[in-house]
Amino acid sequence: MTQTSSIGAARLSARMARGTAFLGSETAIICGAMSWVSERHLVSAISNAGGFGLIACGAMTPELLDAEIAATKTMTDKPFGVNLITMHPGLFDLIAVCAKHQVTHVVLAGGLPPAGALDAIKASGAKVVCFAPALSLAKKLIRSGVDALVVEGMEAGGHIGPVSTSVLAQEILPEVADKVPVFVAGGIGRGEAIAAYLDMGAAGVQLGTRFVCATESIAHANFKKAFLRASARDAVASVQIDPRLPVIPVRALKNAGGELFTAKQREVAQLLDEGKVAMAEAQLQIEHYWAGALRRAVIDGDVEHGSLMAGQSVGMVTKEEPVAEIIALLMAEAATALGQRAA
Repeated sequence: MTQTSSIGAARLSARMARGTAFLGSETAIICGAMSWVSERHLVSAISNAGGFGLIACGAMTPELLDAEIAATKTMTDKPFGVNLITMHPGLFDLIAVCAKHQVTHVVLAGGLPPAGALDAIKASGAKVVCFAPALSLAKKLIRSGVDALVVEGMEAGGHIGPVSTSVLAQEILPEVADKVPVFVAGGIGRGEAIAAYLDMGAAGVQLGTRFVCATESIAHANFKKAFLRASARDAVASVQIDPRLPVIPVRALKNAGGELFTAKQREVAQLLDEGKVAMAEAQLQIEHYWAGALRRAVIDGDVEHGSLMAGQSVGMVTKEEPVAEIIALLMAEAATALGQRAA
């Protein structure tokens, strides 16, 4: 190892120290929770390779989550977490399942946590991580007692907000990084970007798209091929067709499935018009649509009509390779970048 690279490795270790201490992992790289993709195989592989895996609970029942956590624990003895959707009707039952298994970190996604959720998670001794799509919300979440934040920009795959990662990082990190660990996510595909966000005060990063084509990922071969063929501009955000229906945009690769979602929105909006569903039920129907569409693509390999959720970093996914190699490359790139700055 050259002097520059050893300096870079030392600097990287120092900058990730807060994140690794919080997560209990060797590197402060979290694998984002991707429904159907972030299950026992990928989660355990990420944690075994020194990263931090997250089970994507999504629309799972408490029974399914119970089985998934138990199976993951047989495949790794390293720390991993569970991502729960705040609008899930069985949220508190899911929190109880996490507590039963002594899950160390629970990530809440999809909106502000309902009353009592943070206390219920903390009562089991678990750390609570929430998404902060704006500085005002970051401050509010910190006041409410969250242990860490994820700042995710619109470049990410799946459900997204309207602001880019680089802008959110500039707005939020200087204000709150000294208060709680902040992990940056959205559009990260190389180690140089990881180094840059660490330099700005991030405790670590979260990547999803980069791990979809890992050897250990159970995603269908067709799903992986679509990723390997895609460029950044192929990952587009869904369009909201009815302002009364608060549909969170989803970023996915362009295909016929996107048009099907537009039709689904019209169908749900009409049910609202006719008073046949309440707003909460309408939102839940949209969520269930995404869960089903994603399953068709990830598990069944229907890349035409299923949902190919992907971030704009998809163009940097160029081959299928083991998780350990992906993490090692990201860390080497980050260390080199930090070493060159020191030279």
